[in-house]
Amino acid sequence: MAKILVVDDSQAHLYALRKMLEDAKYEVITAEDGDEGVEKAASEQPDLILMDVVMPGLNGFQATRKIARNPATADIPVIFVTTKDQETDKIWGMRQGAADYITKPVDKNVLLSSISQTLEAQA
Repeated sequence: MAKILVVDDSQAHLYALRKMLEDAKYEVITAEDGDEGVEKAASEQPDLILMDVVMPGLNGFQATRKIARNPATADIPVIFVTTKDQETDKIWGMRQGAADYITKPVDKNVLLSSISQTLEAQA
């Protein structure tokens, strides 16, 4: 069972994503901001990270750069899950090293397909 870290400052989004992932038989860990996400990526070594962009403190782009630059976490794929839906945001997100970029509201099938493909590519 793959372990997924969900980083989002919205309790509602954390709950919804956790439910989707647990129903799909993933182990879920959560973090409520970018700083906590960076810490948990290092301490928990998840198989994949779902990262919001708009958060207090470290935003998702900054947190993803920190994760990608740390040798201990650099191989953990990150999928952005965010309300930022402009093409420039998507391009910037992918330049930070993201495996994918999904906009909210999240389509469960799109999310689970992206997760599955990303984990298969890592294997």
